[in-house]
Amino acid sequence: MLKARRVSAWRSRYEISVRDRAVTTWDNAFWRNGGDFELEGRRYEVRGNAWGNRYTLLDAAGGVVASADRVGRRRWTVEADGQTYHFQRASLFSSEQELHAAGRRVGSVRQTSFWRGDVAADLPGLPLPVQVFVVGVVITMWNQQAAGSA
Repeated sequence: MLKARRVSAWRSRYEISVRDRAVTTWDNAFWRNGGDFELEGRRYEVRGNAWGNRYTLLDAAGGVVASADRVGRRRWTVEADGQTYHFQRASLFSSEQELHAAGRRVGSVRQTSFWRGDVAADLPGLPLPVQVFVVGVVITMWNQQAAGSA
């Protein structure tokens, strides 16, 4: 289980841990959709399009590691390492994002603290950089939705 704890009240910065061991910090880009993080000595950048519905995870050399499409819709996908991962919103009134395989729920990304914005993710089968990417994309999506309703 991956956990993200908000560490900055002024910026969308999250400390991400696995089994209670900090592994990276997700830093949302202030002026554009996306963000960046460093994991196991490797730097990654997440770039989003202007509409916030498509994101790409790039390694330090600019190579595509993963991509997310139709983010913010009821159903959306992530592609990485030749695999397609299917996500969907848990319900019309929920912000929880479920990971589905073979038509059934196998994981999720959900807020654990509404006021702090903390997040828990159970994403079996996804490589760790892709898990961090998914959590960053979901955090970005939630921030956009909150800004749109303000």
